[in-house]
Amino acid sequence: MDTTKSTVTHKFASNENVHENLSVPVLVEKILSRDEAVLSRKGAVRATTGKYTGRSPKDRFIVRDEVSDEVVDWGAVNQPISEESFDKLYTKVVNHLNDKEEIFSFKGFAGADTKYRLPVEVVNEYAWHNLFSQQLFITPNEEELNEHESEFTVLSAPTCFADPEVDGTASETFIVISFKKRVVLIGGTEYAGEIKKSIFSVMNYILPLRNILSMHCSANVGKEGDVALFFGLSGTGKTTLSADPYRKLIGDDEHGWSPNGVFNIEGGCYAKCVDLTEENEPQIFNAIRFGSVLENVVLDDDSREPNYEDISLTENTRAAYQLENIDNIVKPSVAGHPNTIIFLTADAFGTLPPISKLTKEQAMYHFLSGYTSKLAGTERGITEPEPTFSACFGSPFLPLSPDKYAEMLGEKIDQFNANVFLVNTGWTGGSYGEGSRMKLAYTRAMIHSALEGELNTIETVQDDIFGLNIPAHVPGVPDEVLVPRNTWADKSAYDAKAKELATAFHENFEKFTNASEAIQNAGPTYKG
Repeated sequence: MDTTKSTVTHKFASNENVHENLSVPVLVEKILSRDEAVLSRKGAVRATTGKYTGRSPKDRFIVRDEVSDEVVDWGAVNQPISEESFDKLYTKVVNHLNDKEEIFSFKGFAGADTKYRLPVEVVNEYAWHNLFSQQLFITPNEEELNEHESEFTVLSAPTCFADPEVDGTASETFIVISFKKRVVLIGGTEYAGEIKKSIFSVMNYILPLRNILSMHCSANVGKEGDVALFFGLSGTGKTTLSADPYRKLIGDDEHGWSPNGVFNIEGGCYAKCVDLTEENEPQIFNAIRFGSVLENVVLDDDSREPNYEDISLTENTRAAYQLENIDNIVKPSVAGHPNTIIFLTADAFGTLPPISKLTKEQAMYHFLSGYTSKLAGTERGITEPEPTFSACFGSPFLPLSPDKYAEMLGEKIDQFNANVFLVNTGWTGGSYGEGSRMKLAYTRAMIHSALEGELNTIETVQDDIFGLNIPAHVPGVPDEVLVPRNTWADKSAYDAKAKELATAFHENFEKFTNASEAIQNAGPTYKG
C-alpha cells in the first residue's frame, strides 16, 4: 500500500469556514459559543452524544476494491461495501460539511515513533469532536504542522445521515473506511469514540504489512526499563491498571511493536470513568482538567462537579485527555521490548482464576480466544454484561485475519522470552448478579508480583477444568481468592458454570483451523 498521501482532495466551499488546528482555549470558546457542550468546574468540556452512547459495529464497513480485496478478512466484523456506495456517501458528507458555516480540522499523527507514524487529518462538523481529536491524536509542533501531508483523512459529520436503500448501509449511521482512497467517513452518530477507533483500524491494516505488530493494549515501563503490555477489551482495566504511580505510562489503549520496541499509537487517553474516584485512580482523576472532554458524564447542576456514579445517560461514560496530563509518563511514548504480557478479562461467569501463568501455547490460545464480557454501554444494545470472544482482544478493529496478529505475537514472545499471564478482573464468589467484582487492590497486588518476577518460579496448582496454572501464593492476596472454586458457596454451581464456559471456549476455537495442534490442545482440559 502506498501511503505517501491521500488520493482524494477534499474541496470545501471556502477555506474561511475551515478552522485548522485551533488552540485548546480558542476551541473551547467555539464549543461554548455554539452551545455544543458545557464546562465542568475544572474546565473540562462535558458533551453528550444523544441516543448512541457507544460504538456501532454493525454500521462499520470497509470498501472492497483492488487494494483491500485480497488482504482484508471479510465477514461480520469487516463488512464489505462497494466503491459506488462509498463515492455516494463521500459526496454526501462533503456537501454536508460545505453547507456548514464553520467546520474544524485537526492535523496530527498516529504513532509516537517518527519512523512509523501516520500523518492524519480529522475534519469535524462539531467543535467538541475536534477538541476530542486533539486530545487523542499526537499534536504536531509548528515545523511538523507546516510540513504535514495527510496520509489518511477522517471526515466526521454526525448530522449527515445515510439512506440505507440508496447508500448501501445498514442504517442511517455509517463508519466507512477506504484503504484505496485513504479516507474514513463517519455519519449519523455523535459518539466520538468512532473517530479514535477508525484510525486504530487503519493502523491495524498498515502496520502489520510493514512487519509491525499493532496491538489493542496499554503499556508501561518500570524503573529498570522493563516493559509490560496489558491486553483487554473495554472495561477490563487496561487504562486503570497501566496507570501505576511506580511505573511510567507509555499509553493506555493502542500500541505498535516494531523491531525497535513498543510505541504508543495515540497522544492521549480515553478512559472509562464510571465510579471514578481520586482514591482508587488518582492519575486518571487528576488528569481531567481544562480542555479535557467528558463524554456523557453527568454534572451537578449547581457545583458543575462531575458525578461519576451517575450512569443515567450510559454506563459507558468517558474522559478524553492528553497523555501529558499524567505526570508519570514516557516522553516520547516509546520504549523497549516487553518483558511481561498480561491478558485482562472481565469474566462474567466468575469462574476463571484471578491470575494464572500461561505457557507459550496457552498464551496463543487465549490471545486468539480473547475472552471477556461486553460491559453495559460499550456497544448499542448491551444493557448488562455478556460473555464474548474477541480475537486478539480487539476483533472489532482488526481488518486482517486474527492469525496474522497471533503469529506475530508468538514470534515476539519467543524472541524476547516474555512471561505471559491471564488476569481476571471480573467476578468472584459467583457469576454476575450473585458474586462481586474482584477487588482492585487484589488485582494490583497480583500484577505487581507478576511484573516484579515474583510469580515466575512460584509453586502453582493446576485448575481441573481450564488447565490453568494458578500461583499458590501471591503477596497481599488471600490464598482462598486465588482458586475461584473456593470462593463459591455452592461448589456444584461453580462446576456447572465453569464447564459451561469451558465448552464455550472449545466451540469458539473451532474456527481457528490454522492453529497448530499444540495450540488447539492448550485450552480448557474439560472437553464436555
